[in-house]
Amino acid sequence: MNTDAYAVILAGGRGERFWPMSTRRRPKQLLALVGRRALLADAVYRIRAIIPEKRILVITSVDLQDAVRHLLPGLPKANVIGEPCGRDTAAAITLAAALIKARNPHAVFCVLTADHVIGDAAVFRRTLKEAFARAAAADVLVTIGLKPAFPSTGFGYIEAGVPARNASHPPASPVAKPLRAGSDAGGRLAGPSRTAFYHVRRFVEKPNARMAERYVKTGRFYWNSGMFVWSLSAWERALRRHCPPLARLLDMLAPLAGRAGFHAELKRAYAGLEKISVDYAVMEHADNIVMAEGVFPWDDVGSWSALEQHFPKDGHGNVVVGNGELMESSGNIVVADNGLVALVGVDNMVVVKAGAVTLVCRKDRSQEVKRMVEKLRRRRNAHPWL
Repeated sequence: MNTDAYAVILAGGRGERFWPMSTRRRPKQLLALVGRRALLADAVYRIRAIIPEKRILVITSVDLQDAVRHLLPGLPKANVIGEPCGRDTAAAITLAAALIKARNPHAVFCVLTADHVIGDAAVFRRTLKEAFARAAAADVLVTIGLKPAFPSTGFGYIEAGVPARNASHPPASPVAKPLRAGSDAGGRLAGPSRTAFYHVRRFVEKPNARMAERYVKTGRFYWNSGMFVWSLSAWERALRRHCPPLARLLDMLAPLAGRAGFHAELKRAYAGLEKISVDYAVMEHADNIVMAEGVFPWDDVGSWSALEQHFPKDGHGNVVVGNGELMESSGNIVVADNGLVALVGVDNMVVVKAGAVTLVCRKDRSQEVKRMVEKLRRRRNAHPWL
């Protein structure tokens, strides 16, 4: 990778679906849910072979800034930036773009998230490198779509169109065949590409089970990973066209980066921003989007039930992380950070013991843990448990 390549890792989420283990002070991205390292540390470790730590920026919340710096001692202190309040992904990416512009106005950068689990890191890095080459060669916004392993109702989808032979202008032909090695990219790639690139027809929200099955059967739909690659100039043009308030934020912050008063101006500017995701702000409106086909294992680990994909099961389909004892029970997920969890005659449940809090819920309702957190937040005496 050349010296114009940067990485932005979004790490401001609260991970409420992983309560009670995920809390305000130690949210999901700081936990080692499925491996030896915290999810955020894994995200950095995965890419540092192609992007040095001095060019990796982490955008988190101001309350987590110190914890993230402690977790990632190899990153320069200035590369961990705390947002004064949450304004969703479009603002976080624009904040990072302003900081990158102050360092290198010719930069190309990827946007990754702190809480994904990605297998086959070598294939992931190759895909990322080829997406960087595509983004550097033309005025395009590259997103990474994952070939569905099953008809998930928990992910958004991307519908792929024709192959991206010319990255800036979609061709008229409706025939969709993947672009392979040696194809033109609106500017030559740096070497042959093994990644297929397509123009994007549309983004769709999380579907119901029937629609998810239809999407997968067509062969045209991919899971929306929320990972992107684009040049700084392409991002700026997209903001000016589709989200002018964030374009003004970038113009205001970039000259102040690294100077006294930056954080005061950031706090003032964020207070007046609309809360909007990058999908709604830009991706659903832009006409220069190219999707890189990801063929590596991927999961955003969205709730406790996702652990079934990452841990071995016993003979009755139970997943046990920590100290658990089960009798005449099947299909359960048990997590104990200390002490013992014992189940008798219980099926298809999630039981999590974290400190002084124990969660018990049906496995098919694990996505609703966030609602419990919201309910507890309204109780005056619930703060020690959140």
